[in-house]
Amino acid sequence: MPTSPAPTPQPATEPATSKPPMSNLAQRILFGVIGAVLLLGSVWYSAWTFALFFGLVQMRMLWEFYRMMRHAGYKPAALLGGALSMVLFTAIYFLQSAGYHAGVAGSTAVLETNDSLTWLNTIEPAENSLYIVAFLLPTILILREMYSWPRENHDIPPFANVGVALLGILYVSLPMSLLSVVAFSGRESYDYRRIFALLLLVWSSDIGAYAAGKTLGKHKLAPKISPGKTWEGAVGGFLLTLAMGWALGYLLPELSLTYRLVVAGVVAVFGPLGDLAESMLKRSVDVKDSGRIMPGHGGLLDRFDAFLFILPVLALLQLVLS
Repeated sequence: MPTSPAPTPQPATEPATSKPPMSNLAQRILFGVIGAVLLLGSVWYSAWTFALFFGLVQMRMLWEFYRMMRHAGYKPAALLGGALSMVLFTAIYFLQSAGYHAGVAGSTAVLETNDSLTWLNTIEPAENSLYIVAFLLPTILILREMYSWPRENHDIPPFANVGVALLGILYVSLPMSLLSVVAFSGRESYDYRRIFALLLLVWSSDIGAYAAGKTLGKHKLAPKISPGKTWEGAVGGFLLTLAMGWALGYLLPELSLTYRLVVAGVVAVFGPLGDLAESMLKRSVDVKDSGRIMPGHGGLLDRFDAFLFILPVLALLQLVLS
């Protein structure tokens, strides 16, 4: 009986090798370092790079907010809101850089300097832009809804979209625009040290809360909003922020210890509240991260959420003490 020939053995093929994907920890470290270099470099280099960096940051944060609202079914005017947010940020920046708060409004000596005409020419258009945004913003947004209404297969009332668009500017863009008040609060020129100090305080609050929460945390702070946060972590963050407030005397020796500790207390209290507010926002619309611009870190709204509660209080404190 004939037998079929044995099959010819095929040469063994080596399994395809692929480069293992970068771990989540490595991504966090890499993009964290890149982000920190861009942040600190833009703040340190000049007032213009500071304004450009944070102007783009706040616009991206606003876009992430609108993105989450679209996930919830709303249709806010994202492009229009982003454009108006840049007008708001730029107007407040120019008002501060022109010495409107610390100079023209508080001292006639500023008008005797060689740059007084330049300052005055800058103040008027910036102030007018601020008035336009403040007074006409609701009207502009309502006109946009009138133009696009009615929408098919969309049962969200148009005025709800207007409210969401306004909320984004009040919740995100206005607080971030107040960074200029902090940057120009100590003198008539830009002082990058004050932004560095604010960043160090916020980071101290985060690090202290994380370390104390991991090692000692037992009592939940707000379990329905952020189950990972504990009262022990909050106390740890508060204490480390106060310690940083004391240490900032080496960076800003002209500021009294009392003032530095007050600012540190504001950061330690309102920073975690801003974080909780954003956590509540994400849970309410069922999203994990506000965005994906920084792999391993989420969105910019996740990174700067503490600023949204801290900056209005610091600006108010500065206005009172000035």
